[in-house]
Amino acid sequence: MIETQITPQGKQPTVLQVLPGLVTGGVERGTVDMADALVQAGWRALVASSGGPMVRELERAGATHITLPLDSKNPFRMRKNATALQQLIAEHGIDIVHARSRAPAWSAYWATRRTGTPFVTSFHAPYKITGAVKRWYNTIMTRGDRVIAISEFISRHILDNYPIDPLILRVIPRGVDVARFDPDLVSAERMIQLSEAWRLEDGVPVIMLPGRLTRWKGQSVLIQAMAHLRDVPALAVLVGSDQGRVAYRQELETLVETLDLKRTVRFAGECRDMPAAYMLSDVVVSASTEPEGFGRVSVEAQALGRPVVGSNHGGVAETVLPGETGWLVPSDDPVALAGALREALGLVGEERARWAARAMDHVRQNYSKQLMCARTIAVYHELLEDRVRMA
Repeated sequence: MIETQITPQGKQPTVLQVLPGLVTGGVERGTVDMADALVQAGWRALVASSGGPMVRELERAGATHITLPLDSKNPFRMRKNATALQQLIAEHGIDIVHARSRAPAWSAYWATRRTGTPFVTSFHAPYKITGAVKRWYNTIMTRGDRVIAISEFISRHILDNYPIDPLILRVIPRGVDVARFDPDLVSAERMIQLSEAWRLEDGVPVIMLPGRLTRWKGQSVLIQAMAHLRDVPALAVLVGSDQGRVAYRQELETLVETLDLKRTVRFAGECRDMPAAYMLSDVVVSASTEPEGFGRVSVEAQALGRPVVGSNHGGVAETVLPGETGWLVPSDDPVALAGALREALGLVGEERARWAARAMDHVRQNYSKQLMCARTIAVYHELLEDRVRMA
């Protein structure tokens, strides 16, 4: 258990996390994981958002959810949200506010400046800078009393693009639940059930690309790479929903048909048992054409001992160890991707077992959920100790 910290008022600390919603995604997962860790440490954990399916999981962990329209980017609504958050801070005795997205961060910033409450931000992505107004809007994520970057890549992006005191910047990579992503805990029944749903053939290696069907995730790059692997008996499985991007899915399906790959590329749709999905794969692909802030897929796959082929940029380039746990290739390069996949599919027997052991150890040592939460709570401690000194 993480050591607790008494506040100047002599009570256990209360942390409020704010984000647009609790639907799905890495930001949302990190929020729930953090709330759970706070409760386990004896702290009080509150989360304010517009709601979503993950609220149930949050409440099962013992945290409190407060519904506010924090997904709105309307300036008038954001000001009203600031007033609502100011009231929450007073009513619940909030000691720290942690913002995880820009619109709610502005509301939280205004509220904490009025109340004198310590303010933390998590910078999750290399937000696009398309002009002076957008740059100013993005700066809210650098206005925390502490600013958490989820990778060294994001840390460099912040320092290169925004005025910030480097002393308040902390690099805390995202973490995965190594208890959930544990190969010993994925039953044969779960794998069989998913294999039947996907209509997998025995003995045919599986190349899996998880991620919602959106252009920058690089599904088209993998499809084109499969055209260079016609001599290799393998099936590419694209795991993820189109989330309403019907035109893009149709574009991918047309590409598959044009390249005559209907027998070697499969659209699996959404998957609710990702540990089993990874276990069914022989190699996992992260083919993003734009740099990702972190890249959860590559870490989850390695946690289950699967070799990874990832684009050599962004956070993914930090989490994959070339020649030890996977391969890094230029983004948007089907030929290079095909070459790395050919090597990955060539791993067999003891050699493959050694790669798997290195990958699992790499994640447990550097990217566990427990480590992420402990490092974040350490940042909270810094701010609480500052308040004690100033009291």
